[in-house]
Amino acid sequence: MEEKEFEEVVTEAIGELPEYFRQKMENVTIHIENFPDNNTLKRLGYRSPYSVLGLYQGVPVTKRGIYYRNVLPDKIFIYRKPILHKNNHSRLDIKNEIKRVVLHEVGHYFGLSDPELCAIERENLAKEKNTP
Repeated sequence: MEEKEFEEVVTEAIGELPEYFRQKMENVTIHIENFPDNNTLKRLGYRSPYSVLGLYQGVPVTKRGIYYRNVLPDKIFIYRKPILHKNNHSRLDIKNEIKRVVLHEVGHYFGLSDPELCAIERENLAKEKNTP
């Protein structure tokens, strides 16, 4: 998948978020990069640049206090090459993975933990399997 199409799918995934969440997202930027940088990998404890599909950097909404003002935007990174590498067989799989990663990182923005997000993802997969 070419870069432009990848960006379009990320934009589409953001547009498909429930309106309530889209309206509540502020002071956050979305970045699409090929790989995480070496400092990020080291900080997260990974060696392979293919290990990280996305990353949220910032202060989750649930942790912001009354003094949270005049700060640089939070950042959501979507890493293109690891997503493509993981899903190298199917365009539909790539699109679904992009949407999953975007939703996961937006979940971190709203203060959800990895275990909470994994439980939500499992629940959604179970619903998809039971839907004709």
